[in-house]
Amino acid sequence: MKKKSTLFNLKDLIVYFLIAGTGAAVQFISGSFFRNYVDFYASVSLGYIVSFFVGFVLTKLFAFDARNTNKTRREMVKFGIVAAISFGITVGFAALTLNILHATNPIDTIYHIPLDFIPAKYREVNVTEAASTLVGMGLSFVSNFILHKTFTFKSTGFYDRAKAALNLGKD
Repeated sequence: MKKKSTLFNLKDLIVYFLIAGTGAAVQFISGSFFRNYVDFYASVSLGYIVSFFVGFVLTKLFAFDARNTNKTRREMVKFGIVAAISFGITVGFAALTLNILHATNPIDTIYHIPLDFIPAKYREVNVTEAASTLVGMGLSFVSNFILHKTFTFKSTGFYDRAKAALNLGKD
């Protein structure tokens, strides 16, 4: 008899939190790196793209017991759909939060890291932008958990219907 899974099963939530935390760290660190070369919105976007690949592999292998499903292509397509939605949530809410913070205090809070072994270029942290990024990432975390659990790593029939629709007219 197969055990019924609940949406917020504690084991899945804890494992997903650890896996997503790794992806979030990759996203935040790479986005911070890119921020030295591009504007805020581009850095959030580039950080998200880098973390996409890390996230898929870790989520498939560890978060939802999907390691041996033999449906990697299907899961990758569905993961990409969820990632596109999540990308909008991440960037959209990061931008909204930044705008709200700038409306209440137009001067960014800058923190200087007092460690001489870090190159001077990387010692300055814009706390306002970092907080905005974390808000977007946090809301994305919640939507990702729900969508991956109920859509990406679950057989929904979506992939088969989409594949059939794309193959219409091809003989």
